[in-house]
Amino acid sequence: MAEAETLQIGPKDSVRFWSKVDKTAAGGCWEWTASKTKNGYGKFRWGAGEKLPHRFAYELLVGPIPSGLHIDHLCRNRACCNPDHLEPVTNRENLLRGDTIPARHAAKTHCPKGHPYAGDNLYIDPTGKRGCLTCRKDAVRRHRDRKKEASNG
Repeated sequence: MAEAETLQIGPKDSVRFWSKVDKTAAGGCWEWTASKTKNGYGKFRWGAGEKLPHRFAYELLVGPIPSGLHIDHLCRNRACCNPDHLEPVTNRENLLRGDTIPARHAAKTHCPKGHPYAGDNLYIDPTGKRGCLTCRKDAVRRHRDRKKEASNG
């Protein structure tokens, strides 16, 4: 993966940024105290644009975030800027670690009818989704039976 550009900030930006971070928050989090999005991520305006504070802090204290990677909040606190609580990961890894629909689906071990998503019963469809081979075979059989009845009727 290509490396991202190094963060270039002035001393005034740095002072202004850190004045909006509470390093005494619970759990060792460095809480962003200024403007936030509706889903709890911080917003920091600097230079010509806006940057998420957790990404700003990570780049400032750790280094560039490799292109294409997202920052995962290991502490699950979206307003946290503590680089010890942040890890660059792929979007897929970030989604699977969080409380997301893909994470809930990935955690399932059995289909709704109780068959395991494992071994010879595991079916992966062309889009990469897991499925139950037993249920798939039953659905194909029912479809074939309906077509047969329709052609005989």
